[in-house]
Amino acid sequence: MLRAEQVTDAVTYHGEGPCWSPTWGGLRWVDMLAGDLLTLNDDGSVDRLHVGDVAAFVRPRSRGGYVVGLERGIGLAESPDGLPTPQPELWSDTGVRMNEAGCDPWGTLYVGSMAYDARPGGARLYRITPGGDVEVVLDDVTISNGLDFSPDGARAYYDDTATGRTDVFDVVDRRLTNRRPFVSGADESPDGLTVDSAGNVWVALNGAGRVRCVSPAGDVLVEVEVPVRLTTACTLGGPDLRDLYISTSREHLEDPEPEAGALFRVRVDVPGRPVLPFGG
Repeated sequence: MLRAEQVTDAVTYHGEGPCWSPTWGGLRWVDMLAGDLLTLNDDGSVDRLHVGDVAAFVRPRSRGGYVVGLERGIGLAESPDGLPTPQPELWSDTGVRMNEAGCDPWGTLYVGSMAYDARPGGARLYRITPGGDVEVVLDDVTISNGLDFSPDGARAYYDDTATGRTDVFDVVDRRLTNRRPFVSGADESPDGLTVDSAGNVWVALNGAGRVRCVSPAGDVLVEVEVPVRLTTACTLGGPDLRDLYISTSREHLEDPEPEAGALFRVRVDVPGRPVLPFGG
């Protein structure tokens, strides 16, 4: 068991989606329901950029700038510090908001949603190509969360949190196929995830105060203890990509821990990989 150290104050209400990219100087994550992008500075201070009613995720663009999840669609920024331009909304239902996302090795963006009331089957997983074409990949999702790809691009890992498990897809002709359970635990809520350079899958267990690392064969390798219950997502960053950053939340907690909403970090043995950018 590893133990994560606190990096920031409790700067978010619902922190999510940490992402390391040299294009914006290191680590960026979101305070989702505040609609803010947060950037961690070298001195530990945090810069905040308001982008909309919701900021669900952030990823770099291969042409520069970034893509951010807004309430019902995405926004595209031309520079790392610029404001995003909202793109056409993906749906009109005001009871559904954007949630987590991830990119494949060919620049396609997968974005997921969830209903504000988390009603079963109220969400979708969408595929957005670099050219802007949009299609629904999964149409019966409850809380679409972590998505990342194996180092060789042959597998994709995905969390629909309400299922209590992490699923795996085969990737054939750049499409997700053959969805099946990868790993599950009793009464667990898998949230955001990331895949390291050895193909191990790091999954934030929301409500459990832990991040679990699982090998490609499904064996538990290590767990990271975090002193707050609502661990939401994780990513590998730092100069050598061996710093595991963990976002946390205090959403809906009547008695949140003092550190709830802070960012945490722990050193790990296996480095991550450079983040996969959106090609659009």
